[in-house]
Amino acid sequence: MQKDLRLRKSRDFSNVHSQGASWANDLLVLRVVSNGTGDRSRFGFSVGKRTGNAVVRNKTKRRLREIMRTSHIQGGWDVVVIARAKSGSSSYKQIEKSAISLLGRANLLSQISGAESKSE
Repeated sequence: MQKDLRLRKSRDFSNVHSQGASWANDLLVLRVVSNGTGDRSRFGFSVGKRTGNAVVRNKTKRRLREIMRTSHIQGGWDVVVIARAKSGSSSYKQIEKSAISLLGRANLLSQISGAESKSE
C-alpha cells in the first residue's frame, strides 16, 4: 500500500477515534470517518501487544494492508483497522473474511466488488 494512502500521524488516528463510527467482530474493529476528499481513502492499522510478539504483529499488519489494498473500497474515508488478540493466530482467509464483513456492514465496499463476488 502506498504511503500516501496510509494514516501515519497521531492526530489522524485521534480524529478517527473521536469522530468516527465503529463496527466490530471477533477478529477486528473498524473505525471510519469521512475525510472530505471524496477521491481516495486512507488506512491506519493498530495491532497491540496482546496479539503476539513483533513477528506476529508485523505479519498481521502486512495481511491487513494487503486485504485493504485488494478490496474495492469507496473513496473519501479515513479507516482505522484495529486487530484483536485472536487475529494473531488466525489464517489470512479468516482475517480477510472478517475484514470484508466489516467493510460491508459499514457500506464502504464499492459496487464493483459486489458484482465480482456474485459472479464467483
